[in-house]
Amino acid sequence: VQLVESGGGLVQAGGSLRLSCASSARAFSEHGMAWFRQAAGKERGFVAFIGWNSTLYGDPVKGRFTISRDNAKNTVYLEMNSLKVEDTAVYYCAGRGVGSNPGQYDYWGQGTQVTVSA
Repeated sequence: VQLVESGGGLVQAGGSLRLSCASSARAFSEHGMAWFRQAAGKERGFVAFIGWNSTLYGDPVKGRFTISRDNAKNTVYLEMNSLKVEDTAVYYCAGRGVGSNPGQYDYWGQGTQVTVSA
């Protein structure tokens, strides 16, 4: 299974970005999907999870980020609003797992850089 992220880039604080993650998994609709992020010198941290009919968010992004999925397109999205400098990180898509523990996921994308300038 391949996960391919896109949509990262440079944005000013207060701005918005939408990340996409396209999956090659045949049973995509059955997979829990998530986004994690890793800033320079820090551990990989949980951002958001989406299951069949549930979502979960990390505290730092609650109320600002929205995870969604389109099973017809085998794609999961992360809408990021009111971006802060501290949101700067490489964002990773993770597939076939559940919850906020990165060790629970079987598939990972290559990551996409998000940089938020002051």
